Amino acid sequence: MTDEVDIAVIGAGPAGIAAARRLIAAKADVIVLEARPRVGGRAHTIIRGGVAIDVGAGWLHSADENPLSPLAERIGFEIDRTPPPWDQQAFNLGMTPEERADFRAAFDAFDQRVEAAAKDGPDRPASDLFDPDGRWNARMDAVSGALNGARFGEVSAQDYAGYEDSGVNWRVPAGYGALFAALAEGLPIALDRPVTRVDRTGSRLVLETPSGAVSARAVIVTVPTRLIAEEAIRFDPPLPDLVEAAHGVPLGLAAKHHMAVTGAEDFPKDSQLWGRADSADTAGYHLRPFGRGMIEAYFGGPLAWGLEAEGEAAFHAFAVDELVSLLGSGMRKRLTPLSTSMWGADPWSRGAYSYARPGHAGDRARLRAPVEDRIFLAGEATCTRFYGTAHGAWMEGGRAADLALQAVAA
Repeated sequence: MTDEVDIAVIGAGPAGIAAARRLIAAKADVIVLEARPRVGGRAHTIIRGGVAIDVGAGWLHSADENPLSPLAERIGFEIDRTPPPWDQQAFNLGMTPEERADFRAAFDAFDQRVEAAAKDGPDRPASDLFDPDGRWNARMDAVSGALNGARFGEVSAQDYAGYEDSGVNWRVPAGYGALFAALAEGLPIALDRPVTRVDRTGSRLVLETPSGAVSARAVIVTVPTRLIAEEAIRFDPPLPDLVEAAHGVPLGLAAKHHMAVTGAEDFPKDSQLWGRADSADTAGYHLRPFGRGMIEAYFGGPLAWGLEAEGEAAFHAFAVDELVSLLGSGMRKRLTPLSTSMWGADPWSRGAYSYARPGHAGDRARLRAPVEDRIFLAGEATCTRFYGTAHGAWMEGGRAADLALQAVAA
């Protein structure tokens, strides 16, 4: 049997949920096909120790302009407006206040050089704009692991310069992933139904899944770029330009490891430590997020990929060693692992969020261009201004839904 709809959406992450809500509001005949047994994609909340933990997206970036901020409050989700701890170093360990100010000035100068270079001349690796003799280049690469999931040598300067951020960042205590699950309630979502092939040979698109085919007049594809680049979803006839563009905007890796900590009152609420200042192979540690008795460790880029290859226990061992080096040997007995994200190993994500390779800043626009006016891509990777964010994916889902509605109405 083949299900027939006007519009099919592949993926029930933020982009897919936004698209489906827009389509349902327009009274379109739609189905959402989700490979996982849950919604939310790379925004996923779990419960540990009675509290919500976001193993994926966790911040409302540009929160004062983010369309999800008012929407969350409208449906009853509390917003925590505590400023992020990113410019802090608890107890001044590892970096003095003067060193932090020097680092911030160096990073600001680097950003300015990148923006200037992006306006003039060819694209290049962002690391080309490092001060060759800069003291803080390794620390900036560690930060790039958090920002891009990759080091600056792998990142397009033009793409990096194109990101927009108001500097306001808020959180959802009940979980960002839980917010998307609530936004998905009541939508026509079929879980555990991965799409393996899109047949383009007929007047209608036919989406093959293990539990039967779906026929649609238009399709919105919201899966991560690596699934397209590696042809986990195969288009027939092939779309080599689309696959090539997806290769130009791969997924980097950022991983989170949450730990319970005894005697948490010893640490200032919502503060931060970085393990090392002289190496990119270091993690950031958010102490007592929301005032809770836990530490959230954050790993990015090659460090995250390497630890994933060793398994979840490697994240805990690395974090414990760094925290012991900062806070003393007593920390070894105070930390208990709670959760570890493994987005690179997840077959339906294969990474955390996108960055553009040098020379490929224009590939985001190539990804968002309609195919035959009936295949529309959407997600954080197609958002040129807010890539790597859940609200960027959300906005792109709405954009693709509007285009699909126009296509089926023509």
